[in-house]
Amino acid sequence: MMGGPEDIPNFETLPRTLPLFPLASALLLPCGRLPLNIFEPRYLAMTRDAMDGHRMIGMIQPTDADSAEEKPEIYRTGCAGKIVSFSETPDNRYLITLGGICRFNVVEELSATTAYRQALVSFSRFRRDLEEPDVSPVDIERLLVALKAYLTVNEIPIDWDAIGESPEAAMIDSLAMICPFEPSEKQALIEAGDFEERCRVLTALSEMALVQYTQGNDATLQ
Repeated sequence: MMGGPEDIPNFETLPRTLPLFPLASALLLPCGRLPLNIFEPRYLAMTRDAMDGHRMIGMIQPTDADSAEEKPEIYRTGCAGKIVSFSETPDNRYLITLGGICRFNVVEELSATTAYRQALVSFSRFRRDLEEPDVSPVDIERLLVALKAYLTVNEIPIDWDAIGESPEAAMIDSLAMICPFEPSEKQALIEAGDFEERCRVLTALSEMALVQYTQGNDATLQ
């Protein structure tokens, strides 16, 4: 186990280049933590190189979640995570956890000699990700009502007592990360301007999904 608040970089020390891990439906947000099971040789190498350097990996989604291409097209916005825990299994897999740091825009993908992809990135649009999120403008009650109902109909169990012990921003980002939204909907959460806007998007996605679920169930009863 590793990591802590003291390990979070300031804006000036964020790396200009990041290894990219394109993974459909994998959502990492600035206040969240993402466990990963690394087994492909190229991503094992990526993890080793990250551990030898700044320990940061750029999570990003392919634009086509079903693409089988070796190098699929990717969205231009992702989130950088720092390896905050690392272990190796007897069968040579890596079990890591990424702590969300700051979102980024891909400026240019590099012609890397590594098996994994790398890119020149810019964090400037999301500089506020490194600040403590302001939860005061957020309608927390409405958001949690919508999320609880959405997770219930999707049969996703949540230990609400345990998750409620987290700071509100971390709790909300953690809940957003486990919601089974479509990749394009997850991308909307990634690209939201700030924490307040991300909460509005999350509320809207949850409420719209509940409406569709209700309408679908009504239709089956007719």
